[in-house]
Amino acid sequence: MSEDLALRRCKPCEGGVEPLTSEQSLALMKALHEDWHLSEDGLEISRAFEFAAYSRTLGFANAVAWIAIAEGHHPILTISYGSCRVSYTTHAIDGLSDNDFICAAKIDRIPTAI
Repeated sequence: MSEDLALRRCKPCEGGVEPLTSEQSLALMKALHEDWHLSEDGLEISRAFEFAAYSRTLGFANAVAWIAIAEGHHPILTISYGSCRVSYTTHAIDGLSDNDFICAAKIDRIPTAI
């Protein structure tokens, strides 16, 4: 299923649609790497990535940025020396959308053991 998500494209979301329900979000979480976490309020998904060097962290962050630009859907990135935390929510609807899970699935495909 994550393969299916990673092959999909984000659709512009300017609001006017309902955020995913808890049940929908939990079902989509099963398609992602097990390190993704759904916030207690169900409004955000996040994952922390660890790296041996700052250069690798930045390389990963740039790959995530490329996905964000290509998909038109942008995460919150928190970068430190050896880690990058990626968080997704769809601000226009104050919750999660398919776009959040599509981008997370694409990030799951980025090699991190480089």
